[in-house]
Amino acid sequence: MKSVSGFVVSVILGGLLVFPVRTVFAVDDAAQLPQRSGAATDNRERPDTPRSADPQTSPLPQTTPLRVGRNLQVLYDFGTDAGSRVKDRSGVGPPLDLLIENAQQVRRSQGALEIRGKTLIRSDKPARKIINAVRRSGEISVEAWVRTARLNQEGPARIVTLSQDARQRNFTLGQEGDQLQARLRSTKTSVNGIPAVDSPRKSLVPRRIHVVYTRNRSGQAALHIDGRRRAARRVSGDLSNWNANYRLALANELNRERPWQGTLYLVAVYNRALTPSEIAQNFQAGPGAGTGELVQVPVNPGQRIFEQRVAPLLARSCLECHDAVANKGGLNLSRKATALRGGKNGPVIVPGKSSVSRLWRLVQSGAMPQRGDPLSPMEKSDIRRWIDSGAPWSLDAIDPAVYAHGRRAADVWVQRLTIPEYIETVRRTVGVDITEPARRLLPPDLRADGFSNTAYNLNVDLKHVDAYAQLAERIVAQMNVVDFAGKYHKGRKLTDDNMRALIAKMGKWLLRGPLEEHELTTYRGISTTVASAGGDFEEAVRYIIQAMLQSPRFIYRIENQRGDGTEWPIGDHELACRLSYILWGGPPDRELIKLADAGELQDRTRVAEQAARMLKNDRAVQRSTQFIHQWLDLDRLHDLQPNPRRFPNWDQRLAADMQDETRTFFKEVIWKQQQPISGLLNAQITFASGRLAAHYGLQPKADGLTRYDLSQVPGRGGLLTQGSVLTVGGDEASMVTRGLFVLHNLLRGTVNDPPPCVDTAPVPTKAGLTQRGIAEARIANVSCGACHVKFEPLAFGLEKFDGLGAYHKADEHGNALREDGNILFPGRDKPVDYKTSAELMNLLASSQRVRESLTWKVTQFALGRPLGPTDARIVAKIHQAAERDGGTYASLMQAIVMSDLVLMTRTEKTQ
Repeated sequence: MKSVSGFVVSVILGGLLVFPVRTVFAVDDAAQLPQRSGAATDNRERPDTPRSADPQTSPLPQTTPLRVGRNLQVLYDFGTDAGSRVKDRSGVGPPLDLLIENAQQVRRSQGALEIRGKTLIRSDKPARKIINAVRRSGEISVEAWVRTARLNQEGPARIVTLSQDARQRNFTLGQEGDQLQARLRSTKTSVNGIPAVDSPRKSLVPRRIHVVYTRNRSGQAALHIDGRRRAARRVSGDLSNWNANYRLALANELNRERPWQGTLYLVAVYNRALTPSEIAQNFQAGPGAGTGELVQVPVNPGQRIFEQRVAPLLARSCLECHDAVANKGGLNLSRKATALRGGKNGPVIVPGKSSVSRLWRLVQSGAMPQRGDPLSPMEKSDIRRWIDSGAPWSLDAIDPAVYAHGRRAADVWVQRLTIPEYIETVRRTVGVDITEPARRLLPPDLRADGFSNTAYNLNVDLKHVDAYAQLAERIVAQMNVVDFAGKYHKGRKLTDDNMRALIAKMGKWLLRGPLEEHELTTYRGISTTVASAGGDFEEAVRYIIQAMLQSPRFIYRIENQRGDGTEWPIGDHELACRLSYILWGGPPDRELIKLADAGELQDRTRVAEQAARMLKNDRAVQRSTQFIHQWLDLDRLHDLQPNPRRFPNWDQRLAADMQDETRTFFKEVIWKQQQPISGLLNAQITFASGRLAAHYGLQPKADGLTRYDLSQVPGRGGLLTQGSVLTVGGDEASMVTRGLFVLHNLLRGTVNDPPPCVDTAPVPTKAGLTQRGIAEARIANVSCGACHVKFEPLAFGLEKFDGLGAYHKADEHGNALREDGNILFPGRDKPVDYKTSAELMNLLASSQRVRESLTWKVTQFALGRPLGPTDARIVAKIHQAAERDGGTYASLMQAIVMSDLVLMTRTEKTQ
């Protein structure tokens, strides 16, 4: 059979970006991929620590557990209601209250509604609050605390239903003898919600029980009774065919033909599938508990303005002149005490009175800020409203680094695999090493915000499309596709049943999660085309694999993008992928996939166990070296071209030796010695080739990479004294670029770009003028000093190292070089002096600010995006957890994957 010609299609992923995808066949499943979820069935209950609530809405500590409130749509707790109305106490949107027919058949008491005879309790309007939310999410949980009056009720007798009559429904939870039954309508079920999920015989008993039915976006449905999963099945399709005119009812069908008798203690509906631990939390809390996420701590509107509008504004427009360092006019606006105290001319903020506040008058007139863009009318209004509200100041300090990336940090981006991730994914999924052609054919990943895996910068252009097509052909050519297919399904016929079974199992492995029905159909179309053209099984499998390798689901890490602005636990298969790409830089292994299939990754204890297991694997070590490689931009050494007259011994072999030194040093300190990450800054060892040792002035021990003890070597020791880092200063060993490196990469400090009129070319040294002398002149300059004092002194301790990292006591002009200086940590009022570069390294290694900055850097790399204000509190918790466990790289990675930055998903609300 001749190959079917390819074509180019445009694919829009969640409205985030558009890119062309070249495929062998019409595999256009990608257009719907943003609607899928990697969540799997909740197979096993493992009670664990309940997920914490949002810190901005968490209630005060309580002695009894709280119910889960996130994504709640309606809640009926039968509390103090009277008469014929049952109130919706969810507090979410317009209340959906219920009306009781035949009230004489009902007995009400505190927290209970006993149904003694035939009645109907229904909403007086369509339950569109529930219907629209569930349609949008594709998930649902129906929860009830009930006690049946009799075990011979059938029909099933309706406990909770959202339906029209006995034959048409969106969902129903009912009783069928001594069993419970849940029906859910989807595009793959009947309009009556068949096939249903039935609990085992005798699972319903005449006492109060807790029942939860869940169905997640991937179609896995389950019934839990008293915190334990008792039944599960796949309910395929989506929920787009839910009827928007159905009403919600209790204790009967809407046509009054399926009455139920018993007692209701609580009924709740969520528009997501609760996790096993959340179900256990609700079971343990009982029907009378409050919901944690809905107990709001009152927030001063002025405080909200300060945190969301004013603090970022001050960081961006004011702190350049009015922080602890510049302190212009004696005014420091970075902290509450100093800001309210004012400057040399007295207070500038009078809480509650903007009209007499000098800050407002200066801003209103346009006199401030003196540098940068003027404030907009809205920004000015924010300052006035904040002062008039009492000028509440809820932050300990305003850290400009938190606001450096603006809203972009909070944006959610589809993540393309980087080149190393693509190579590792191919290796682990099909066993083919594609390193050489992948690095040659794929355009290089470009750095953004300090890393090459920043999601918003990982675009796909026509060069990528062509490269992925060529690479897919190369990969398949190196595979025995029949043997590969045999790992997933033994049949070798081109029949529909055989090929669909193969595609489902093989596709789940290659595409890192279960396939949707439409995906099965389109990939099945490939084998149908092959068969109609006279091809055989081997050819069909080859083309299917080739198409999957070009699918956006293979090239991208695609997750469920609801776009409704809410936060929810990530699905099992999505979490398996997050764990594996964060910790390993590649796809999940079979153990992770197995746990995802079983729904066990919803259990935080199991996630922690898996993270610990994965961190013991060599794949974690290799992934960590990608962090150090990107963080220090070691690829820069490939393009380094120093002046050959000044540095005649430089060549690419020495550059490669410097890279090897840093990577090997990192593995030794982080993995073998298990030191805190900050130990990288002052560890008294290194690894050098004979050439590099001679370059450093060490006595070479061998030609190859060898360990050297630096405890008796003046000045050298730690990352900042290695050639891979010192070369950032260029030929002149510039204090500017070296100081900025320390400021940005270790202190997480910020400084504005120089004005466009400033000449930034390095100033060469000469007799009587060292780089330090040049720096000190800039710091003393009135126009330059306010900024340069923040970073150039950070490089004073490195002056004895030339542009390529060799150590000298005097420069080429005979000028004596120094290594003393001082360091001003961001947020501090006064600098700290040091006498030697070794003292500088010790100050950095012991600095809390540096340790926090390293946490931010590793977290940014792990997530593949910059961090912003909405992440700051979680990152602080990550840092605290890692520090408690020793501050090692492994403890930090464990804390990251156990944080809500990984275990939860949130997307910006679409308009």
